[in-house]
Amino acid sequence: MTDAHSIEADEKGLLVACPQCGKRNRMSYKRLGLEFRCGHCHTNLPAPAEPVEVSSEEAFVALTSESRLPVLVDFWAEWCGPCKMMAPQLHQAAAESAGQFVAAKVNTEELPALAERFQITGIPTLILFRDGRIATRQSGAMASAMIKRFAATT
Repeated sequence: MTDAHSIEADEKGLLVACPQCGKRNRMSYKRLGLEFRCGHCHTNLPAPAEPVEVSSEEAFVALTSESRLPVLVDFWAEWCGPCKMMAPQLHQAAAESAGQFVAAKVNTEELPALAERFQITGIPTLILFRDGRIATRQSGAMASAMIKRFAATT
């Protein structure tokens, strides 16, 4: 389901593949935005430049409450047309803003309790978390430039 180069989230951090040797490394949430090196070949690991699929409530809570960087969460569903239209825009914004924020995706069909907890009534909905708290939120598809401006909101 996930390829060797995709970024995964668990309760302790982001799991990323080294671009040099391919070994998996963990970037702790508390150190995101700082320099990371591969534990195997010592190559510098780049900042996450793609949205992270969040597959558990525990990983979501850890990411949004512990991350040094702001976390932009896209609440979406597979059947949602506007969500599918916005997905490449979110990827572009994440790639162009690597190191400034972490983009994350929560499938509301797979994690309905999170959708309920954050009162997601329309999708896609973006919520920006800073220091474990909601900074802002907005429903509706957005272009990459709008997503980057939204993520820069204080």
